Amino acid sequence: MHLEEVIELRAREPGRIAELAAGRAAPCGLVGDTGRLMLVAADHTARGVLRAGADPTAMADRGELLERLATALSRPGVDGLLGTPDVVEDLLLMGALEDRVVIGSMNRGGLAGTTFEIDDRFTAYDADGIRRMGLQGGKMLLRIDPDDPATAATLEACARAVGELAAHGLMAMVEPFISHRVEGRVRNDLTTDAVIRSATVAAGLGWTSAHTWLKLPVVADMDAVVAATTLPVLLLGGEVAADQDAQFASWEKALANPQVRGMVVGRALLYPPDGDVAAAVDAVVGMM
Repeated sequence: MHLEEVIELRAREPGRIAELAAGRAAPCGLVGDTGRLMLVAADHTARGVLRAGADPTAMADRGELLERLATALSRPGVDGLLGTPDVVEDLLLMGALEDRVVIGSMNRGGLAGTTFEIDDRFTAYDADGIRRMGLQGGKMLLRIDPDDPATAATLEACARAVGELAAHGLMAMVEPFISHRVEGRVRNDLTTDAVIRSATVAAGLGWTSAHTWLKLPVVADMDAVVAATTLPVLLLGGEVAADQDAQFASWEKALANPQVRGMVVGRALLYPPDGDVAAAVDAVVGMM
């Protein structure tokens, strides 16, 4: 389906989205042919993040973004998508999510660059909406800033969401960081000790951790990070790197740990330095 048809359906037949969600072929499980979970991430724009590499507005063109997502989702070994409702629904209308694992992004209220960024409210999916749309789980961002009191409310909201998803038997994907403001901007601490600490906090959220997976950045000593939890770990791809070979090498090394159950990669695959989405996706699937 072309972009023009998506736009027309949204205007004339909004009920089609619920119909397609109800009739969508669901995947048999959370992992595919590789035995691991490979997701393409597309929830950045709802938080006001449009940058990819050196281009500050790379993700601003929705048609181009959807085309790149469709290419990534069509590649062998890609299991599905992590996205906000608008992106998920665009791809539903395009027919790109059949038999795919779809994880709904939940808290997008901590808009990038704002004074309230750590107050990361749940402004996208909630657990009941994820269930009604037939998705396989929900993802939440948890930035823990020791100097920002808004962290407490975000912690509480994430714990509630973990429990609500678990009550429906759905995955809760938690992406934690220890964060600090540096010259007025929120920066994530990517030292090994900080990632270990954030992982242990995230693992303890909610009334059960039975359905919780952790989405963690690749740092210097991933074996030490993974050793801090028994929960399944997914690697966070992060931003587009100038040296893609070095970035891929670090991912491949981390994937050697058997507790790492897969990857969630967005801009690094959708906007690779050479522009070849299919080749970037195939390279990462090969590591799996």
